[in-house]
Amino acid sequence: MNPAGEHAAAPAGSAAGRSRPGSRPRTGLLGTGPWAHRTHAPALAAHPGSDFAGVWGRRPEAAAELAREYGVKVYEDPDALFADCDAVAFALPPDVQAPLAVRAAAAGCHLLLDKPVATTAADARAVAEAAERHGVASVVFLTLRFAEPTAGWVARQAARPGWFTAAAHWLGAVFPPDGSPSAYADSPWRKSKGGLWDVGPHALSVLIPILGEVTAVSATRGPSDVVQLALRHASGAASTAVLSLGAPREAAGVGLELRGTEGVREMPGWSDVPGAYGRALDALHTAARTGVPDPCGARFGARLTEILAEAEAQLPA
Repeated sequence: MNPAGEHAAAPAGSAAGRSRPGSRPRTGLLGTGPWAHRTHAPALAAHPGSDFAGVWGRRPEAAAELAREYGVKVYEDPDALFADCDAVAFALPPDVQAPLAVRAAAAGCHLLLDKPVATTAADARAVAEAAERHGVASVVFLTLRFAEPTAGWVARQAARPGWFTAAAHWLGAVFPPDGSPSAYADSPWRKSKGGLWDVGPHALSVLIPILGEVTAVSATRGPSDVVQLALRHASGAASTAVLSLGAPREAAGVGLELRGTEGVREMPGWSDVPGAYGRALDALHTAARTGVPDPCGARFGARLTEILAEAEAQLPA
């Protein structure tokens, strides 16, 4: 799926055209949590086509520690980081990310966003509109769309006709019933929003390019934070997605099964998430260079937020 109008090429003289001729693009990181330590920073430091420029975080001491580890500059002000960078990568809670992404776009920075882009449709659309208005490229890091072999598998299935149904599940053990949480459990927004918002974007990011735009959604709640989505797609296909961050460790796992005229296809597993993040940065560079929107750009991220918000509104408080 390649949503039309995600952003335009940077107009002549725009802030997005400020890259230094002949130089490698400079990428800054916003965020200092476990995801930044394990994925974002290593991938940015290892990327052969760009320079890791520096770090800003809401906790200055954590930002300084991460910057020291990679020998990059620590920033006390995000706007100063924007001024020094061609692109910025986000490892922040969605409702912190969204307004900062709007500011970064206004400063001419291309956007490597985390999912979900925001937790309200209005905030997510504001990010997409800022990217379009200021002529900057955007990519949302949706792991299954950049990791291999899943990314190639999705592309192949999207090219095949005849799918009529799919069943997806992403059952994480971030907050397992036994009370021994994962490294990502110290996250207020995940505790508040649950699996629907944290892993729902991943499931949707695979179902939509294969089965088509979501035309109807219904949501029901199960035990813990389990949410089941029933989706209707533009192709006429129907799909389901079961999502949770509170699964028992023995029951945790990820899977997606397609059924159609060609039979049954199961999504393969994946690994090397930092490598996938590097490919997302490659995609951002390509979109910035060509002016052609990436299929996983901010406009697609806004659409995912709209679907999740519609589902959430159907759940009991």
